[in-house]
Amino acid sequence: MADNADVPTPQITERQAREVAEQARETEWTRPSFAKELFLGRLTLDLVHPFPRPTPDEDARTERFLTSLRAACRSMDGARIERDARIPDEYVRTLAELGCFGMKIPTGYGGLGLSQVAYNRALMVVAGVHPSIGALLSAHQSIGVPEPLKLAGTEEQKRRFLPRCARGAISAFLLTEPDVGSDPARLASTAVPVEGGDAYELEGVKLWTTNGVVAELLVVMARVPRSEGHRGGISAFVVEADSPGITVERRNAFMGLRGIENGVTRLHRVRVPKENLIGREGDGLKIALTTLNAGRLAIPAMCAGSGKWALKIAREWSAERVQWGRPVGRHEAVAAKISFIAATTYALESVVELSGRMSDENRNDIRIEAALAKLWASEMGCLIADELVQIRGGRGYETADSLAARGERAVPTEQIVRDLRINRIFEGSSEIMRLLVAREAVDTHLRAAGELADPDASTQAKARAAARASGFYARWLPKLIAGKGHLPRSYSEFGSLAPHLRFVERSSRKLARSTFYGMARWQAGLEKRENFLGRIVDIGAELFAMTAVCVRAERQRVDGHPGADAAFELADAFCAQARLRVERLFDALWANTDAKDRKMAAGVLESRYEWLERGVLDRSEGTGPWIAHWEPGPSTETNVARRIIDTHHSV
Repeated sequence: MADNADVPTPQITERQAREVAEQARETEWTRPSFAKELFLGRLTLDLVHPFPRPTPDEDARTERFLTSLRAACRSMDGARIERDARIPDEYVRTLAELGCFGMKIPTGYGGLGLSQVAYNRALMVVAGVHPSIGALLSAHQSIGVPEPLKLAGTEEQKRRFLPRCARGAISAFLLTEPDVGSDPARLASTAVPVEGGDAYELEGVKLWTTNGVVAELLVVMARVPRSEGHRGGISAFVVEADSPGITVERRNAFMGLRGIENGVTRLHRVRVPKENLIGREGDGLKIALTTLNAGRLAIPAMCAGSGKWALKIAREWSAERVQWGRPVGRHEAVAAKISFIAATTYALESVVELSGRMSDENRNDIRIEAALAKLWASEMGCLIADELVQIRGGRGYETADSLAARGERAVPTEQIVRDLRINRIFEGSSEIMRLLVAREAVDTHLRAAGELADPDASTQAKARAAARASGFYARWLPKLIAGKGHLPRSYSEFGSLAPHLRFVERSSRKLARSTFYGMARWQAGLEKRENFLGRIVDIGAELFAMTAVCVRAERQRVDGHPGADAAFELADAFCAQARLRVERLFDALWANTDAKDRKMAAGVLESRYEWLERGVLDRSEGTGPWIAHWEPGPSTETNVARRIIDTHHSV
């Protein structure tokens, strides 16, 4: 702690941090949510079945764009990006000419106005060249300037900035700071009103600014002090990246995604006109979270694309490589891995397609579905990549360049492991995503009985909460005893997949009961039982994926898809595998080592086992503090920012 004790980060209690996060939540549910109902023990299949389909015009328009995009991407060399650790400028310009930077921007503002589904499919294509291209485009459109402005910007802001974004004005999102990650209550960057309120002066340092090195426009999150006439709070601003006082002090390097332009950006006395405030003061975090409702689907899309590639490599290699007189894919140990990759890839694409179509329809609230998709896809994507390395053996660990140098096919298997690993951290780590979903999953319970578990609630408040809770649980709990999942003919329209949907229905009710038992057992302490909540969320994610594959396979059968029979086989295999994972997670809710792990971790932190660390060298020791120190003020570093496409000064 001494390393950064004088960093100007607000001293925030745990309660204050939770209050800030709670204030940023969307508290109202004005539209139905399949996943929310799933956690409450209700399989509302009518919200996702029949599997939504696009109009013929939309499908044709999407395919025309993807055809052009594939043609352009075939001329791009992903190995060049990997070797040079940079996306060539000409690739970026080609993507801009195709309209890739405006895929989701409405046509009225110069964009292509494509659907979320089309956008997801485009990200699969470009990430097939190199995942860094997918990161470039998704950071620009999913969390950069376009999406916040579409959701909360004024008409004047949209007309000023969206056409530039569509033409290729790369944008970046600046939230994280050296000492602030998923806990925004500690945000230290400030935006002080100046010039009688006509402008704000920004001060701070932002870390891990994806696209920040090449960005022309920035979304900056900064804290406005509360004062007369100013509501204050964490607020969002559109900022010109070449504004005086902005310095990109360095470009960061990572184990994967070697082409991303990710940096450290310092803001010192940066003047931003009040017209560039997005929404109201204090709405910044809420805008960011709302943006991510659909924006989080970018990562699952690219994970699905990686799964498709992994399946292709696994199939071709496992048929070619012979060991002990048979192709390796015919050996049961390898066959199990191939089956997992195939079934899970079908599920990944099903989850992405279903979530994307639900987003396009705007009929359902998909905040939980998008979070589950991001969490589950990022975890499963890494498992698929790891299994592919194992299938490839030594060649899976060898680099593509090394393979090519000795005359073999340049398969970048080890690269996909490195590139996919960040997805479990990007846009909310898996641990944070589980807590985020868990908070939404228990929302109904907290509304009914939250004050019973609040140590600061008054006696009268607890009495009122007890009355509410009694009424709610008297109606709700009996419905969790039995349902369609116990009827052998339920969901018969799904044919051979019907037993899996009956399992989902039964498990949904069991999940709701388990959540209730956890609340009854730990009450206010439930929020600290992060592993219990995480398992609850992981069960929900598996049940969502099982539902997605069943309704998609049935849609393919009804539509006469040429692969319909194969789709049923994939869905059946996936559901069988997922059921085993769900059953293990249910068992682990109550049979686990959580208590021992908490005690052990406390002992580690108190240096009780420090003797165990002896006998090795730590090459990082003495190289710097754990968290970089920073102070407000002008930069002393060289500005490494560069501009690929300058729309601000173009005619």
